[in-house]
Amino acid sequence: MTTTRRTFLAQAGMAAAGIMLAPKLASAKSANGVGLQLYSLRDQLPKDVKGVIAEVAKAGYKEVETFGYSKQGGFWGLSAQEFAALLKKHGLKSPSGHYGIDEYFGTGKMDELNSYIEAAKILGQTYIVIPGLNHDFIKTAEDCKSIAEKMNKAAAICKQHGLKLGYHNHNFEWQDVGGTTFYDTVLKYTDPKLVAMEMDIYWVVRAGQDPIQIFKKHPGRFALVHVKDMDKGNHELNTEIGSGGIDYKTILGQAKLAGIKHYIVEQENFTNIDPYVSIAKSATYLKTKLYL
Repeated sequence: MTTTRRTFLAQAGMAAAGIMLAPKLASAKSANGVGLQLYSLRDQLPKDVKGVIAEVAKAGYKEVETFGYSKQGGFWGLSAQEFAALLKKHGLKSPSGHYGIDEYFGTGKMDELNSYIEAAKILGQTYIVIPGLNHDFIKTAEDCKSIAEKMNKAAAICKQHGLKLGYHNHNFEWQDVGGTTFYDTVLKYTDPKLVAMEMDIYWVVRAGQDPIQIFKKHPGRFALVHVKDMDKGNHELNTEIGSGGIDYKTILGQAKLAGIKHYIVEQENFTNIDPYVSIAKSATYLKTKLYL
């Protein structure tokens, strides 16, 4: 069949209209994949780490975010090398891990941070994410600024090893501290080129904040997001993505503005549902309804 210029233009117009009708589909490749924060399965992992990782892959995930590593215990009894091999066996990557660096914040000692850098490099991770910190470190506005400056220094060390530092929020970051908040201080005083933000959207909403307004105020800062839904009846509980009260279609529709590269499901509690059924349900919703 001969394609005339008019036919070609008509077809091109239809294709463009299709993209306009499905903008999320057109930008689906912007995400590296849907990941799972392994803290979701913290009760299961110590009993059967190999079986749990197999189930995570079976649930449809391509990435995992680690937590709880120590030089002595490794990842649930596996060394970093062994755990990396286990992930590879199941086709999983780990772009990020949660590593508490309170020792560095409190004393300046590098022992723990060095061990985390070593493990992160073995796993092929890009981000060493601070999951939270001792609240005694941020009692005053000056304390908050001091921690932000220490983050910059830790991030500079990470950069020397090809890694980037990240910060994950809960809701305490919006408590008033001397006329400011810790979250505002981190965003103001950390170097965007060195420190990435991992926004936990559930905790932002629970703190009474608007994720999209934060994206607009600090575009491109949020390389990672934690995605978990809020139970409609009890806001202190999580539920599967798409089953709760958070409007993820609207929020994640601003992914480009935010700078999101990794979408990480986390479920802190399970109510009357098998954990593996729950994580699979969330993965399916993200892929089929949000096209991630």
